[in-house]
Amino acid sequence: MSLEKYFELSARGSNVRQEIIAGLTTFLAMVYSVIVVPNMLGAAGFPQESVFIATCLVAGLGSILIGLWANVPMAIGCAISLTAFTAFSLVIGQQVSIPVALGAVFLMGAVFTLISATGIRAWILRNLPACIAQGAGIGIGLFLLLIAANGVGIVVGNQNGLPVKLGAFTSFPVQISLLGLACIIGLEKMKVKGGILWVIIAITIIGLIFDPQVKFGGEVFRMPTFGEQSLFLQLDLAGALQPAILPVVFALVMTAVFDATGTIRAVAGQGNLLDKDGQIINGGKALTSDSVSSLFSGLFGTAPAAVYIESAAGTAAGGKTGITAIVVGILFLLMLFFQPLATLVPAYATAPALMYVGLLMLSNVSKLDFDDFVGAMSGLICGVFIVLTANIVTGIMLGFASLVIGRLVCGDVKKLNIGTVLIAAALVAFYALDWAI
Repeated sequence: MSLEKYFELSARGSNVRQEIIAGLTTFLAMVYSVIVVPNMLGAAGFPQESVFIATCLVAGLGSILIGLWANVPMAIGCAISLTAFTAFSLVIGQQVSIPVALGAVFLMGAVFTLISATGIRAWILRNLPACIAQGAGIGIGLFLLLIAANGVGIVVGNQNGLPVKLGAFTSFPVQISLLGLACIIGLEKMKVKGGILWVIIAITIIGLIFDPQVKFGGEVFRMPTFGEQSLFLQLDLAGALQPAILPVVFALVMTAVFDATGTIRAVAGQGNLLDKDGQIINGGKALTSDSVSSLFSGLFGTAPAAVYIESAAGTAAGGKTGITAIVVGILFLLMLFFQPLATLVPAYATAPALMYVGLLMLSNVSKLDFDDFVGAMSGLICGVFIVLTANIVTGIMLGFASLVIGRLVCGDVKKLNIGTVLIAAALVAFYALDWAI
């Protein structure tokens, strides 16, 4: 079977060149994870060399799986939020040993896969009201914008009562990031193919020339190894089944279900990958692919996996099929051999792409139906509180709760279905019982 037929390239309005450019763009937007994840887990005592290899394997195999099986341009990697929870809450905070933590990650992946394969997760997705889905897209876009802007110092913490303020405007990272964002907007207006990718490459070259922090050390190639302190197959499943650890597994599952599901829905919406009923094309396979990837995480020795919101950088660059995800996966597997180059692309080279994608996702505001006032306001509550709490699940919970209560108060009960009510009740209970991450 040809690539054209298997991946439905013409039917989706794409071609192989466009998909490769989109894959490169997504890879460059999320390759920071192979630096961030080992550093975060390293702070909790995980051997960083082993985590680097595991993180590349999870992203590589997971992205290839979702590309081949689900045929969607979504890339998988170790989720930063769940990495932080694993390192700082589970291992450092609760003093759980690393093997037991990996057992909990594997167990979470098994339950997550069961939920996905049995259709429970697809049922949640079907019962995600359009206004909440659009609100999640708005919130994730703003969140992505904030993360990228904060990462390069455009927006920083404020000690004067308010949470944020403008950073050092004259600093090199801030100015080059803002210049890159303006260039991307101009190139996209001109419909320059791969404009986002060209800006990332150009800024990296500028950094090598002018920024002493961006250095090419001379070493390019290194044979991959888990190192002397390998975490491969070091998980402790029996320890993870202890009653004290099971609530942690439940919290991981609940967070992954709504965080990753909301992200997949947002990327699909941004990439026009919805069918006539507003459902994600091959959504069930996409959902199962990302849950299976967390099984890889437990086996290889790293944090739980999820679809990356940075996938939207690839869809913005024209990615419409699974070839985009496969390209990302192959590049992560190649990264196993190029560990010395992992730090070469500076944060301020990828920040403009992420900020641009965040701005694009704000277009979801125009999709809110303000004739349905309760629905539109609930969507906005969802979006705004994703950013204000820095938590996708919290925003979704508040959006669901506002929608159900608002409909009950104004007498629009007929617009509610049992699925929406059950999900709202489960999410509120999850937070009320203090199980949330």
